[in-house]
Amino acid sequence: MPPDLTELAHVARVLEEAHALLKTECERLEQLYGSTPKQEVTAGSPMQTLHGIRDLEMSMASAIKQVALAAGYTALGLDRAEHALAMARRPPVSFPSGADRMARPLGEDTVRALEMIRDLGYFDGDTAVAIDVALAAPEATYPPDDWDAWAREQRWRAQSD
Repeated sequence: MPPDLTELAHVARVLEEAHALLKTECERLEQLYGSTPKQEVTAGSPMQTLHGIRDLEMSMASAIKQVALAAGYTALGLDRAEHALAMARRPPVSFPSGADRMARPLGEDTVRALEMIRDLGYFDGDTAVAIDVALAAPEATYPPDDWDAWAREQRWRAQSD
């Protein structure tokens, strides 16, 4: 069944609103920390916080393009519409993982954008669960202080799945 243009239009509008919130938050954080803060690899540092918000913002921009591409192929009746829709439903790279880098508390616009995408329920996979985990984290979780422990945990999770 071809994708529904009304649904794609709604999704694109929500993504656009979330993107605008993340862009505003990025600008606020750049004013707060400067556009290129001291190179720190500690989770929640100004550098990591800016890296995280930029990842979130770019992920939303990319997701909007994927949805627009799917809508375009659909509107034109091209065979590529189904594939484009499947690509548009894939969770955006670095979303919500960019928030894992960010200092807490997360800014109001970041929280609102994350909640909007969670509530949209559009993306495949465990995107909503990952957003809830990111919102509940009391502090930044990436990059880890102990890479060896992090790697062991990742292997354990992979084996558990």
